[in-house]
Amino acid sequence: MSLLERIYYFHEELKEKRFPNSKTLVEEFEISLATSRRDIAYLRDRLLAPIAFNRQKNGFYYTDQDFNLPFESSQKIISLLAMLNKFAKEAGLGQLPEIKKLTKRLSTLLDPDLAKIIDNIYYEWVEVESIDPNIFQIILAALLGSKRLNITYRSVIGKCSSRTIEPLRLINYQGRWYLLGLCHLRKSHRLFHIARISKAIVSPNTSCEHDVETTRYIENSFGIFKGKTTYQAQILFTSTAAQLILHQHWHRDQQIIKTSEGVQLTIPVSDDREIMMKILQYGRMAKVIKPQHLKDRITEEISLMSQGYGE
Repeated sequence: MSLLERIYYFHEELKEKRFPNSKTLVEEFEISLATSRRDIAYLRDRLLAPIAFNRQKNGFYYTDQDFNLPFESSQKIISLLAMLNKFAKEAGLGQLPEIKKLTKRLSTLLDPDLAKIIDNIYYEWVEVESIDPNIFQIILAALLGSKRLNITYRSVIGKCSSRTIEPLRLINYQGRWYLLGLCHLRKSHRLFHIARISKAIVSPNTSCEHDVETTRYIENSFGIFKGKTTYQAQILFTSTAAQLILHQHWHRDQQIIKTSEGVQLTIPVSDDREIMMKILQYGRMAKVIKPQHLKDRITEEISLMSQGYGE
């Protein structure tokens, strides 16, 4: 849950004259009492909400019932929230209670004409996998509380293992959700496919901070297979593929050079698997210039494919 959502909720309670207090947010969002008090202070001091405390009712109220949140009447912000909400549902998060609440809330705030535009925005992710909303919420709780996680994880071949990890980043890549964590079993960074986590428990132990190292690990190389760059891949794209590559972003450190034959793309790579899939996707319009081992692997894969079709 976000600060925005909690502020919205508390604001609605105040508008309905229910006299909410710090415990109201604690019970609704399962946050700490300290966080709840900071939220109320933010509403009063930063958003200039005219709130006062009624000792008899043991709760807050608006001294001016005409008060609105600064962003409450902004259709641009509400429209952006609606688009993000729609994206979240298409990315497999539609069953989260927070998304359901936001959907209900936005339906009352969004202008009918803008709602029509939102309905005409279409998201489509290929190979999106359903994730357990309970698992996702536990992961969020661990990240927000800087706590370790004990998980049961299933590998791609179906082997299950128990892991203790320090959750570092939530990653959505091509519509799939991943959790980057420091794995105590492997003693290194590991990327966990959330759809393969069958059980997750928040540990009472505090997680360590790895901000600089984590950012470097994520940003170093191309694709979902993260880690230290092992080589620079140079690929020549020709024909229509060259025109497509000119306008594509593969990595923040990519280099694109026009040549007499087409377009040459250079990107840092840590693992062969995804870059091979991307190269093969373009067929004969993509050719590996270097390194040699990548050329050899592509050549071998094409040969095996050809043999398979020959049979």
